[in-house]
Amino acid sequence: MSQLPEQPAGISVPTSADVARFAGVSRATVSYVLNNNTSGRISEPTRRLVRDAATQLGYVPHAAARSLRAGRSRTVLLPAAHAPAGPLYQRFFAGLESGLRRLDYTVVQFGGIGLDADEAARAWAELRPVAVVAPDGIPLTPYGTGVLTRAGARAVITLGPRPVDGAHALVVDEREVGGCAIRHLLARGRRRIGVVVPQDPGLTLLAGHRLAGATRAAEESETDARIQPLPLRYEEASAEGLAARWRTLGLDAVFAYDDTYAMLLLRALQDAGVDVPAETAVIGAGDLMLARLLRPRLSSVAMELASPEPPAELIDRLVRNPGGEPERHSLLRAAAVTRESS
Repeated sequence: MSQLPEQPAGISVPTSADVARFAGVSRATVSYVLNNNTSGRISEPTRRLVRDAATQLGYVPHAAARSLRAGRSRTVLLPAAHAPAGPLYQRFFAGLESGLRRLDYTVVQFGGIGLDADEAARAWAELRPVAVVAPDGIPLTPYGTGVLTRAGARAVITLGPRPVDGAHALVVDEREVGGCAIRHLLARGRRRIGVVVPQDPGLTLLAGHRLAGATRAAEESETDARIQPLPLRYEEASAEGLAARWRTLGLDAVFAYDDTYAMLLLRALQDAGVDVPAETAVIGAGDLMLARLLRPRLSSVAMELASPEPPAELIDRLVRNPGGEPERHSLLRAAAVTRESS
């Protein structure tokens, strides 16, 4: 690993001029290289020389100064504290961030816990982002979209089940996960279906959407199916308590929110003597490898977030071509995977 050169105490922050002197090149060359500008004809050895010089001096470009020179920000704001939880979303945001960085955007994650929708939009606007990807945790409003646009945001994108007037939308309708699970169980003749509702506050939003989708699917089935919410903590004692009174509930199936809750409840049901799937069919969501190793193997709803183009490239295109009609892209794809538990 490169070591920073020894410098006297109190020395100023390294500048691009320092990098140019250290590398023996012009400041224009440093600017071309460190800003990934391909308009200048600079050889690869020179690019490596400049990058090595910047590394040894500890120099990094000043994002705000670069924005002033360019006439607009390169900051994309991700209010991550309000993003949905779970590995599916973690993979999505990790891919989005790495893709944006490759496209030379500065990605900023913003907290803002405790702010309402319009307060959050004003706080985001203070950072003058060129784009905002707003998840469902704080519902963006048309007012908030206007505040962000007037502050210079060229692309305001919502990530959630409902589009917002004036904003682009990456539609992730978690109701489809619950609906897919219920349609799977209905196709197997199950009619009295429990739906696990996790009591973890971090899962409240997704759990509500999945329960709503399950309820809607039952209502649209034109059967006598009924849905019963089942509050459950992610604790063995909570699962054991639910399993102990299972037969009094009169249920013949359960959609257990996701595979982790399904595995917790499945083991508790088996320990209580409830036969799965003869007495009760069980389905989770997420299609985890560990769920396939259970006996009986766990049925699940497989999910992926997929857009017509990589999300980072989509955002870049919207930033470079602002002012068009709001775009709507459906991201969530869900499909039931049938195994032994249902």
